[in-house]
Amino acid sequence: MLDEDSNRLMSAEIDLKRSLGVWMNDESSPDLKIIIYRYLDMIERHLKYLESFAEEEQVKSFSISNRVTKAFIDEINEKLAACSCPQVKNACVLAGIQGINHFKISAYGTAAAFADAAGLYKAATLFHQAEKDEKSIDEDLSHLAAHQINKEALAPVVLNT
Repeated sequence: MLDEDSNRLMSAEIDLKRSLGVWMNDESSPDLKIIIYRYLDMIERHLKYLESFAEEEQVKSFSISNRVTKAFIDEINEKLAACSCPQVKNACVLAGIQGINHFKISAYGTAAAFADAAGLYKAATLFHQAEKDEKSIDEDLSHLAAHQINKEALAPVVLNT
């Protein structure tokens, strides 16, 4: 079970990494770009954790896709395609990233608990660290949403009178 979960987490990280790169290029908020850059660095670390786990556990293949992450990404892309306002796009991207982030917090937490129960303490430590990383990004995104992005999305048009 843990091998399959790690496989799905690897797929989620790869898919999210690819999408963040696209979404970041469309962003107009410098603050959101900064968080996305930090998240991309974090994803690289998570991929290394997962690769390390796969080597130790002799997982042969990472071919399982993560349907949950793909569904989040598809939904975000659909919303972005229907939106022309940069401020609303920022809010959409931020909210979508947080949805994926919440899923990953749960997935890493579950993997950590299972690894702990199985006596795989090194793996448990890596999964716990990934869970903490995800929570940190979530806090940053929540702060940015509350203090900037959502406010800007509520009033994207300034009328000159």
